[in-house]
Amino acid sequence: MTEVRIPAVERGIGAVISAPDSKHLIAGVRVLPVSLWADDRGYFLEISRMGKALLEGFDPATTQVSAALTYPGAIKAFHFHRHQTDVWCVTQGMFQVALVDLRPDSPTFGLKNTLYIGTLRPWQVLIPPGVGHGYKVIGTEPAMLVYVTNRFYNPEDEGRIPYNDPGIGYDWELQHK
Repeated sequence: MTEVRIPAVERGIGAVISAPDSKHLIAGVRVLPVSLWADDRGYFLEISRMGKALLEGFDPATTQVSAALTYPGAIKAFHFHRHQTDVWCVTQGMFQVALVDLRPDSPTFGLKNTLYIGTLRPWQVLIPPGVGHGYKVIGTEPAMLVYVTNRFYNPEDEGRIPYNDPGIGYDWELQHK
């Protein structure tokens, strides 16, 4: 994918993904529940084991683990990678994750997905190259994203699209549903 083509789609949030095996997931996106052990002191969340589950095939020599703290109501969207695969895990708070398939040769080109993940739904999400992604922190507290990439950060691999791009037409407003 050398140049991004933004699909003209209806304004909205696309398919809301409420199960890891949803048939409405964008092609190549994978979701895996994360084990969370809560007790009277807090909780323990095992994010991942190198080479296992969603990180299978990630080369340890080029794998990068990063974290981002984001304040309530903030939107960080959209960006995509030409070669990099991301695995996201929200470790604190709740995110409204927005995905859009920007790959013209994909069977799900133009499809949008919304996932509500975090403390109340501890899921990992694998985001393949060419899938635009972003999020909004929902709730009243900051949220923490821990993400693993199969390549070291390279700004030339990343493309950016405004969160309110009319071609994507993602509706970041409260849905009242």
